[in-house]
Amino acid sequence: MEEIELYLEEAKDQMSKALAHVGSELAKIRAGKANPAMLDGIQVSYYGAMSPLNQVSSITSQDARTLFIKPWEKGLIQEIEKAIMIANLGLTPQNDGQQVIINIPMLTEERRKQLVKQSSHECELGKVSVRSIRKETNEQLKKIKGVSEDDIKNAEETVQKLTDESIHKIDALLKKKEAEIMTV
Repeated sequence: MEEIELYLEEAKDQMSKALAHVGSELAKIRAGKANPAMLDGIQVSYYGAMSPLNQVSSITSQDARTLFIKPWEKGLIQEIEKAIMIANLGLTPQNDGQQVIINIPMLTEERRKQLVKQSSHECELGKVSVRSIRKETNEQLKKIKGVSEDDIKNAEETVQKLTDESIHKIDALLKKKEAEIMTV
């Protein structure tokens, strides 16, 4: 029984990590509003080493259309602009000598539909991950020796419930993201 509990706990943990990953990927998808998370993943050359943008500057949003990136050192302004252009996010950085300013353009209807598709794709990848965790856990449960078939069946049902809950949460994230993207 203890071994079953261990496998169930591990499956639950892995599924919550998959859910968190989907959430972080969706946060990176631009919804027309300025959000510092849009710049997650951008790396800047800092003293010869690549560093995350949010570790060499502060990123703030004072309204729904503008991001301000204030580097810890003024010499980084050109590097930050270059990194944003290389990231190919469809954003054009400008600077005022003190900070980098990014004006977020309004999204076209076509671009909104592309972003919804991208969001759907990320959520589908999350669901596939959750299902593969279910499959692996069920295979591990069947290999346990000295446990009754009923206990294995109950454990498999628990794994299925965890899977259903996780997929339901992913669907809720997608629905929320779609609404956010399609709101003009």
